[in-house]
Amino acid sequence: MVNIICMKWGDKFSPYYVNRLFSMVQRNLTLPFNFVCFTENPSGLRKEINIKSLPELNLPSNIPERGWRKLSVFQENFGGLKGKTLFLDLDVVIVSNIDEFFTYPGEFLIAHDKKKPKRLIGNSSVFRFEIGKYPAVLKKFESNFETIRNEVRHEQAYLSREIYNYGDLDFWPDAWVPSYKYHCCPSWIKSWFAKPYIPENAKIIIFHGLPTPQDAINGESGKWYRHIQPATWIENYWKE
Repeated sequence: MVNIICMKWGDKFSPYYVNRLFSMVQRNLTLPFNFVCFTENPSGLRKEINIKSLPELNLPSNIPERGWRKLSVFQENFGGLKGKTLFLDLDVVIVSNIDEFFTYPGEFLIAHDKKKPKRLIGNSSVFRFEIGKYPAVLKKFESNFETIRNEVRHEQAYLSREIYNYGDLDFWPDAWVPSYKYHCCPSWIKSWFAKPYIPENAKIIIFHGLPTPQDAINGESGKWYRHIQPATWIENYWKE
């Protein structure tokens, strides 16, 4: 039994994102799995989903959203879970089998940040870890939040730095976790003639910033200066 976990807080994502993620995992994972959503509002979630309370994290209420809450997964005995655990953001789109995300060698695996590929920074849309192995990551964060937020911009930069210091930071093969806007969309000139596509060997497509999966289906980039054509093929994967 392996764990797939996700988090839903606030109103950025509707319950449909969680339900679609569960369905995508169900279609693309042959290993027995426990799918857990940590949330403060379980309304609308499918009955097959294991729902647990969103962990407490002492954060100021007036700070920008930078994904800091994800660090709570490094609590000891997090959610009463054990073993290998794959964290997935709610807005990823799974396009092929993901069994290898549990068999690929390494202690801590994360997608490489595609915006700054020369830096050792992960994109925490997709990462695997062992429950309970890195409690010091969270404890250090909680004890030094003001210092840390001035050193790094967001949770994934802090997380990558700390896991690197452990000597455990490894990245998924880039082909497995392409960025939608950087690897699926043609360049600006080509985008007027060519549609977005699924790169070869892709398993989980990452959506960060804009567009969202629904924007991509509609052909809306979210930026006035970026043109993309509709990617209606996303509907074949991003569904319940």
